[in-house]
Amino acid sequence: MSEQFLNRHLASARASATYQVMDRVAARRAAGRPVISLCAGEPDFDTPAHIRAAAIAAIDAGHTRYTQVAGLRALREAVADKFRRENGLAVDWQDTIVCSGGKQVIFNALAATLNEGDEVIVPAPYWVSYPEIVQLCGARPVIVPCGQGSGFKLTAEALAAAITPRTRWLILNSPSNPSGAVYRREELQALAVVLLARPQLLVLSDDIYEHLLFDGQPFHTLAQVEPRLQPRTLTMNGVSKSYAMTGWRIGYATGPRWLLQAMEKLQGQQTSGACSIAQHAALAALNGPQDFIGQACEVFARRRDRMLQWLNAIPGLHCEAPGGAFYVFADCAALLGRRSPAGRPLHSDADVAAALLDEAGVAVVQGSAFGLGPYLRIAYALDDAALEQACAAIRDFCEAVMYAGD
Repeated sequence: MSEQFLNRHLASARASATYQVMDRVAARRAAGRPVISLCAGEPDFDTPAHIRAAAIAAIDAGHTRYTQVAGLRALREAVADKFRRENGLAVDWQDTIVCSGGKQVIFNALAATLNEGDEVIVPAPYWVSYPEIVQLCGARPVIVPCGQGSGFKLTAEALAAAITPRTRWLILNSPSNPSGAVYRREELQALAVVLLARPQLLVLSDDIYEHLLFDGQPFHTLAQVEPRLQPRTLTMNGVSKSYAMTGWRIGYATGPRWLLQAMEKLQGQQTSGACSIAQHAALAALNGPQDFIGQACEVFARRRDRMLQWLNAIPGLHCEAPGGAFYVFADCAALLGRRSPAGRPLHSDADVAAALLDEAGVAVVQGSAFGLGPYLRIAYALDDAALEQACAAIRDFCEAVMYAGD
């Protein structure tokens, strides 16, 4: 009965699959049952000390009041400098906006531009919130499957085939959550050729995992690769993944001023400016020592290699080497059609993920929640001992599934 009062777009939206798993983990722990969580998309490191100190100093200095809706000018200047220095984008502080997390950047951009019947191209696998945000804005997500054969990346041919007169946005994410796929320069150039011929399209480049790259790969973003697309590209980033600041909730972006002004207008009626203390901390992150990023990346690269070694030795699983982020996207197709050690039928990757949590005490997220199954997204943002223990539990589970009756 209460559903009659809900916004119809909200009523049709799904809850975040990752947070649903995290809730199950919390409930299991509250019941005193052991669990190793490989489901959360956040670094396990503490926020660097100089950033925490900057937040404390901001409190002591009384920087606890409202800020401008689009963010402190000093922070916006630091954001613009970051985009110039690291991405080669010719922007100044007025070409930026600061929001309460990267998710708000995305939500504001889409809510400010989408109308009923519009379409947004979302390559799959995708971050779970992309299609739901599109639907909440009254538009239709057009899901383009990008399987293992294309390295989990959108091709120019697939992009061209998905575009219709109603297409308004393309969302790109590199390095990718959940697959860890990284777009090479030539791959972005091929996409740019298609986009240049479709002037009605805007592009959202989600670069939140920019600094988490392995094997010496350089990072490229679309507006850098093809400057002619910069006037209709929103390039977004944040401090959450690079500086272990997920709870500080600071995201930022650069893009065309008409779009940033619309986003600011929306944000002014929504949350207003982001937390003043968190903004001062983000300023210290962007302007301060950058050693933490390289050190964290080295740790994640080593963990990735170990996870690939452990998981690819498990019967029923196969993992391609991700180029960035801190996830492996494990193919679990060989487990389907069988039964779990407790006798539960495994019809889907969601069944496998649920059984792993309930029977092995390991929390992962099913790939179908990211638009492509049967896979498991396994985050390796934990210490080595916990990761090895989790992989041992996954191995025991899979061996029992694969060798049942032998």
